[in-house]
Amino acid sequence: MSENKFSQERLMNVLLAPQISEKATYVADKHEQVIFRVAPDATKPEVKAAVELLFKVNVASVQIAVVKGKKKRFGRFMGRRKDWKKAYVCLAPGQEINFAAGEQG
Repeated sequence: MSENKFSQERLMNVLLAPQISEKATYVADKHEQVIFRVAPDATKPEVKAAVELLFKVNVASVQIAVVKGKKKRFGRFMGRRKDWKKAYVCLAPGQEINFAAGEQG
């Protein structure tokens, strides 16, 4: 229903990668949420439509957070990594995304 508003090409570029970490695994088990790295200009409705299109699941809600880049030294110069955006996608009850099964098929 919400995927009609956005072009399919745009939705294919919204999700960059699943964020797999200890915290992401804990959040997935506890709150039935999945964490994705998303495009810097992605919006909540775009992320919802993209997840529903790509994984064929129902999305209950989306929260977005901007992760600030770390400060790093490059020789004698201080530099900074780029800021990036992540989306916490809350799935409808009974829905799940299994990344291990998705890569084989």
